[in-house]
Amino acid sequence: MSVEDAATSGARAEIHHEHRDVTGGWLRPAVFGAMDGLVSNFALIAGVAGGRAHHQVIVLTGLAGLAAGAFSMAAGEYISVASQAELAQAEIEVERRELQHRPEAEELELAQLYEARGLDPELAREVARQLSRDPEEALGVHAREELGIDPGDLPSPVLAAGSSFLSFAVGACLPVLPYLLGATSLWPAAMLAAVGLFGAGALVSRVTARSWWYGGLRQLTLGGAAAAITFVVGSLIGTNSV
Repeated sequence: MSVEDAATSGARAEIHHEHRDVTGGWLRPAVFGAMDGLVSNFALIAGVAGGRAHHQVIVLTGLAGLAAGAFSMAAGEYISVASQAELAQAEIEVERRELQHRPEAEELELAQLYEARGLDPELAREVARQLSRDPEEALGVHAREELGIDPGDLPSPVLAAGSSFLSFAVGACLPVLPYLLGATSLWPAAMLAAVGLFGAGALVSRVTARSWWYGGLRQLTLGGAAAAITFVVGSLIGTNSV
């Protein structure tokens, strides 16, 4: 094989594995929203049911908890992600100004960074020189190396807020659904919430290194404990207020 063929073959080397997207802005708020909606609304309904509230009061409480929680989650997630993105943009602008006014110093800084990572000094300077020829490419390299962020892949506040709102609403809807269909006791809601908790935990394990049964049992245990404690508190308050 000639040198040219070898170079061409190397340039076209196949990638035999794929990685899942771990930088997207939707997974964390969606998962957190669904878990929070299911646990918080089931615990809220359990507390009110423990206080021997009327059926209509439980339904109203569940729907109010769904609406309030979904809007609160969306607003909080939007502000959080927007603030993070604005901070990142501000730091990127600092790098942009430095590249405009002190390009030689920034190129030297990049060379020193690569040299500290093990490259020979001459090679580090050559890599830095070539990367610095395009200002936008240089900006991206400096942002990734110094700030750990990609200027073209910042999280979206709208996406995060929408994911939080929808996932919280879906999770919060499960424990109140049996009451909307005519249930008069907590048990149908508890059974549906337990299935939802286990299923959500098992689903999350698909994008982690944990087994499905571990993720399901962990979420079921934590959510069940929160609902049980709230039920006891509601029972005590309801009994004492009679």
